[in-house]
Amino acid sequence: MIYRRALHPELFELQGRRIHRHADYEAETWVFPGGHVIRYQVDGNCISETVIEDGDHLPENGLIHALPCLGEKDFDLEPVGKLGYMTTIQTESLSDNLYQATYRELRDFAEEAEALTYEWTNEDDQPCLSMVDAQKYKRQFHVQSYHMLGAGGLVLRTQSIFETI
Repeated sequence: MIYRRALHPELFELQGRRIHRHADYEAETWVFPGGHVIRYQVDGNCISETVIEDGDHLPENGLIHALPCLGEKDFDLEPVGKLGYMTTIQTESLSDNLYQATYRELRDFAEEAEALTYEWTNEDDQPCLSMVDAQKYKRQFHVQSYHMLGAGGLVLRTQSIFETI
């Protein structure tokens, strides 16, 4: 879900938060079980990306676009004031062995990259992971996220670019 506004943290079960300030922009990343929020702001203009399993409780006010995170998708937003945004979404179901190996690999990567993460186990005692890794550039903020949900070996990957135009 893409919003033209900031969202309130009470709408989510936040498990981690990080603020990034660079050049003319401020970005904030939140992580919670199975999802994340990225807020990108320049001169009072804001875009928020929300990846959440069930967003029925989220407001419709300021919602620009919503798309299901199934399969592979690309989305480019027409510029909103000084802000640009694009994202790519990919989902995959892995076998148990491949899921476990990918989980370990992503945990190692997250530690090395000092990414924002949250780990938990689902009701079947399978390991789950939500990770947000970001890179700051002068006029762009790049974000890669991975959400691993043990049920069915589901892996959701997003790659987003927020930019100041």
